[in-house]
Amino acid sequence: MDQNQNKGPNNEGPKNKQSLLILLICIMVVLVCVNMLTRMTGGASNEIPYSDFIEMLENGEVESVVIQSSSLEITPRVQHSMGIQSTFYTVPTEDGNEVTKRLEAAGVDFKEEKPDIMGQLLYGLLSIVVPVIIMVGFLSFLFRRMNKGGGMMGGVGKSRAKAYVQKETGITFKDVAGQDEAKESLQEVVDFLHNPGKYTAIGAKLPKGALLVGPPGTGKTLLAKAVAGEAHVPFFSLSGSDFVEMFVGVGASRVRDLFEEAKKNAPCIIFIDEVDAIGKTRDTRYGGNDEREQTLNQLLAEMDGFDTSKGLLILAATNRPEVLDPALLRPGRFDRRVIVDRPDLKGRVSILKVHAQNVSLDETVDLEGIALATSGAVGSDLANMINEAAILAVKNGRKAVSQKDLLEAVEVVLVGKEKKDRILSAEERRIVSYHEVGHALVSALQKDSEPVQKITIVPRTMGALGYVMHVPEEEKYLNTRKELEAMLVGYLGGRAAEEIVFDTVTTGAANDIEQATKVARAMITQYGMSDRFGLMGLAETQSQYLDGRAMLNCGDSTATEIDHEVMKLLKKSYDEAKRLLSENREILDKIADFLIQKETITGKEFMKIFREAKGIQEPEAKQRVEAKERPQIALEEPAAEQSLNCTK
Repeated sequence: MDQNQNKGPNNEGPKNKQSLLILLICIMVVLVCVNMLTRMTGGASNEIPYSDFIEMLENGEVESVVIQSSSLEITPRVQHSMGIQSTFYTVPTEDGNEVTKRLEAAGVDFKEEKPDIMGQLLYGLLSIVVPVIIMVGFLSFLFRRMNKGGGMMGGVGKSRAKAYVQKETGITFKDVAGQDEAKESLQEVVDFLHNPGKYTAIGAKLPKGALLVGPPGTGKTLLAKAVAGEAHVPFFSLSGSDFVEMFVGVGASRVRDLFEEAKKNAPCIIFIDEVDAIGKTRDTRYGGNDEREQTLNQLLAEMDGFDTSKGLLILAATNRPEVLDPALLRPGRFDRRVIVDRPDLKGRVSILKVHAQNVSLDETVDLEGIALATSGAVGSDLANMINEAAILAVKNGRKAVSQKDLLEAVEVVLVGKEKKDRILSAEERRIVSYHEVGHALVSALQKDSEPVQKITIVPRTMGALGYVMHVPEEEKYLNTRKELEAMLVGYLGGRAAEEIVFDTVTTGAANDIEQATKVARAMITQYGMSDRFGLMGLAETQSQYLDGRAMLNCGDSTATEIDHEVMKLLKKSYDEAKRLLSENREILDKIADFLIQKETITGKEFMKIFREAKGIQEPEAKQRVEAKERPQIALEEPAAEQSLNCTK
């Protein structure tokens, strides 16, 4: 292991020498070519017409002449003004006797020079052969480098995997929280690497590969590093895009080189992040990618070829398992699929505790309340929230993070910072206030909706002019039809309030309409909650771990009927929202006026005004969870998306 670590530094000297040698050879080739061109064009550049030579003789400008076989070399009496051209050449149009008579008459010294045929031949031969020899030597050197360094010039085909060992990664399963099932699956692999004897005794074999699947930010790469840290074996880490280059065959060469290095360091772990970059399904219907397909073919061949008894394990991560080639997913290649999904309430609490270990917290902090507030959040979101809370505490001059900082950090991460430079007019503040109170009041008037935690009309940097936060009484994994219908009414409560109070509508309900349409369409096409279509599945989810959008799998006429059903359901919900608000117009006005004055009110203040107006006595035992002030902002769970109502 130590030898493997020292390979990089020890090879720097030879690599530098080779690069210097290549540079010197290139310089030599350039110099030879320049010399040849200079000699070939040099004479032509100083050549003058024979008539000019005669004129120079008549004017007495010629110092001496050398008569050669086919030309005259002329030395003028006066040198060139720049001192560059010292001789001229011309081709005589008269015979030798006439030229001699002219020179004698002009009194110019001249001599006849016999041609050196052998010397000219030797020079011409050397000027051609020497550059060719240098070029052949240069090319042979490059080919040797190709064969030695992975098949491409300068080691292009060489693996770019970063090799780590346990002390360098410094990550173990203690650093991974909220993924107990995934850790359990991978701990078995680690135990196999530590104690192979007890598994081989019964005939068990080490899985060749494990595919980590889940949304971005859930900790797939962290889990892979934790496996290497627990196993105390070398860990080769690289991305799927590292295999792909513009040259066809480079990716396959890098795969071969990677597995050769891994076999030398076995037992070890190979981790390929974003494996979908090279593992996409081989499909020739719309044309293929030769480089990616060759890389995939080589990867499949290498996974079939290595011996698991040597302790070589392949881990890969992706959030697009649906696009992977079936040959890559079959048993014998990636034997295990480990789902690294969004953490539940207990998992989020554990993740928050891990990230809060090195952060100073005061006695007001309730991590369970923050976990309940962030349904749908992944590990990276929660880590960011803890960090934002610490920054806010320092900004406010505190030495420890409070619950208020954490709640503000949740809002900063999800809806942005308060936009202090956006000043709304009095009329716009009034419209936004009624819009948000419309959402909150409809929720309070319905039995199956979540209670309100906070109402604000302070603009945020992510486009919200205001929003309503709701309190979940408990984390839910299922929603009933009545809850989804109440959710639709809650979404449309803001637009209904605008129409009732101002007798007009604004653009502020765009996000509400978008979310309501999404829920209504899902009820009809996916959840089987339509009286017209019954239990027929009309859509399927694409990219489950990314945007999770639904794609219709029905005919055009059925799609038109679905649109009509969605419109009917939304109209019914909108009429219900207007009915509830019209019957409680006085409460709507009272709470809206209070919100305009305060800009932000809590769920307690909202419910106090609501109960006073309705004549309901304040409950003593039934406080729900208002005392703990646990807000709910849903991120990507459709069942709870009503918890963030924003006007944009």
